Amino acid sequence: MGEALLTFDEYCDAIVAQTDLLTRHVKGADPAAQVPTCPGWDLGRLLRHVGGDHRWAEEIVRTLATEPIDDDPVNDPAAYAGLDDRVLGGWLVEGATRLAGTLRAAGPDVPVWTPADEQLVQQAAMFWARRMTYETLLHRADAALVTGAEFVVEESLAVDAVEEWLEFSTVPEAYEPLPGVPELLGNGRTLGLDAGAAGEWLLDLGGDRPVWRRGTGAAAVSVRGPVTDLLLFLYARPAPGVETRGDSEFLDLWLRRTRFWLEA
Repeated sequence: MGEALLTFDEYCDAIVAQTDLLTRHVKGADPAAQVPTCPGWDLGRLLRHVGGDHRWAEEIVRTLATEPIDDDPVNDPAAYAGLDDRVLGGWLVEGATRLAGTLRAAGPDVPVWTPADEQLVQQAAMFWARRMTYETLLHRADAALVTGAEFVVEESLAVDAVEEWLEFSTVPEAYEPLPGVPELLGNGRTLGLDAGAAGEWLLDLGGDRPVWRRGTGAAAVSVRGPVTDLLLFLYARPAPGVETRGDSEFLDLWLRRTRFWLEA
């Protein structure tokens, strides 16, 4: 597992900052506007999902949960449906602020349940600080696409978010054989990500499990573009600045497998 590029406190700050930007993006927007990157969702559903995520993670950390808790506030379309659209902005900021406060009170190393692979990720509050930062950031991208707001991400955040993605791409669900699905691992299967001066990464799928590192090397397929566009591409969001070269079938299969957790 790669080391996170931000400190725990920086993630806590970022959760609130990204939520504040999200609320600015949607100020005055129609909550019934459809979100093309989240099929079947309107803007109001997107905002309730983000606020539910924050509250779910906050409960996990506050209660020092050692096993999964009910995630209906995240995934149930009826969750928070009765909440007046006009108060959603303040409700979002309130939830993000409470989450950041609970995280800080607990500290980065307090043991709590996470959905991550225990062999790769320490089961601790640090996971939630990082995950909720990028959960909020990516849904901010969804909202910006709907409202036409400018979506800008600090380079350090975008780079770290790419590396978090690469970590998810090495868990068993992303590469173990599945019935009716082509084998992902194989000799010579390497993938390069190139964000120019922001960073380069090489993922090797030639062994028993995927392994990634910072840097360059021979790659069967490469993906190149500004780091924010690269991040959006990985998350199946519009990324006009990205170019791909090489084995497109391998790339499509890798994306299909690594995006498993976006549906969770």
